[in-house]
Amino acid sequence: MTRGLSLNQITTKGWTLPEAVRGCAEAGLPAIGLWRDKVAETGLARSAKLCRDAGLAVSSLCRGGFLTAATPEGRRAALADNLQAVEEAAELGTDTLVLVVGGLPDGSRDLPGARAAVADLLAELAPHAGDFGVRLAIEPLHPMFCADRAVVSTLGQALDLAEPFPAAQVGVVVDSYHVWWDPQLAGQIARAGERIAAYQLCDWTLPLPADALLGRGHVGDGCIDFRALDAMVTAAGYTGWVEVEIFNQQVWDTPGAETVRTLIERHRAHVTGPRP
Repeated sequence: MTRGLSLNQITTKGWTLPEAVRGCAEAGLPAIGLWRDKVAETGLARSAKLCRDAGLAVSSLCRGGFLTAATPEGRRAALADNLQAVEEAAELGTDTLVLVVGGLPDGSRDLPGARAAVADLLAELAPHAGDFGVRLAIEPLHPMFCADRAVVSTLGQALDLAEPFPAAQVGVVVDSYHVWWDPQLAGQIARAGERIAAYQLCDWTLPLPADALLGRGHVGDGCIDFRALDAMVTAAGYTGWVEVEIFNQQVWDTPGAETVRTLIERHRAHVTGPRP
């Protein structure tokens, strides 16, 4: 068994949820990070039962968020969807709901206003999440996604949004792909401490594809120093799951069992094992 390592379900995108659960169990992985669309395909109750019966922990649920709608109707819809996502996370047995906060509304250039909208909806969501034992995990995304996916680009910004709330209600995600470049990363990870709710790994590979979202590779395929990052996260006191989350068409085209074997081998070689 690979202690602490989790398969984020998007890494084996071609697998259904039952296939992913079976693949994790066969490989000895102790946990899986689920995606809401895959859960919906299988059914919420059945998804939860499949994970329980396989002895798998659910490390996180992806994803909630998209909180930056400009209209009252859009904000109400976002609130309703995220309230539902909190309840889904609780049913699945995970205490972590990953939030991708959303980009600029169509036609808007008001970045401060979009960030304020995120803060406003967090204030409504956080108490509800706490009631269900679920923590909202704000994920900062690389600045190239600021316009369309996340107006929160740095761990520092995510922590600024989280700090008005109890740490049990709102935390942050440390995703190697999105934060490795940040010159303030070491200090912000230390600042995060108990607010680190999720820790996700993949590598930054070159050249980036036309769709930069898919420019992630297996650990060891790119330019991130994972041992240094892992040392920071460990020093901050994080003891939770380590999810491998890869968006990459070539990886998606690879048989899932092979992908899982590779991610286990790479984790041992580049994260937990000695430097070559």
